[in-house]
Amino acid sequence: MKNRCPWAEAELQHHYHDTEWGVPSHDDRHLFELLILEGAQAGLSWSTILKKRDHYRAAYHGFDAARIARYDAKDEARLLADAGIVRNRLKVAASVLNARAFLAIQKEFGSFDRYLWRFVGGRPLQHHFARPAQIPVRTAESDALSQDLKQRGCKFVGTTICYAFMQATGLVNDHLVTCPRHRVCARLC
Repeated sequence: MKNRCPWAEAELQHHYHDTEWGVPSHDDRHLFELLILEGAQAGLSWSTILKKRDHYRAAYHGFDAARIARYDAKDEARLLADAGIVRNRLKVAASVLNARAFLAIQKEFGSFDRYLWRFVGGRPLQHHFARPAQIPVRTAESDALSQDLKQRGCKFVGTTICYAFMQATGLVNDHLVTCPRHRVCARLC
């Protein structure tokens, strides 16, 4: 793809950029997967996580939040011994806590989708940035989401992580205006 967003330089990132990033997601399982992966990415490159994504799916039982919420110390030890994922004790423990909070949010709002999209008024925020330097790392919306998730017991959901999550799940369209995906994603709202 010509004029692809510059962050998607590696071939592994091409497919993700061209098919998933910035596409509005309303599937709770997909939203949960990206919430966990964005938290795992903290301090690392996104390409590292993309390389491990399929293994994450296997290790985390297809990102079945109900199953992950029941993980115990034995399950966490299994994950920490798994070289196919990021083996960080705090991130693994956070994934279990976040699964429990995710289920509570689903119960309260009927779906995680319904909870999440209210932070942007139910429609993707359409940005029109020409240069990567214009793209923020946080916004008032990501601040609000981060604060609310933390109050609900989530970990690894700082405002920068939440903004990356919002970009990944299409709550915001941060494709550069020169990228062909900008127009495509804008029509998906």
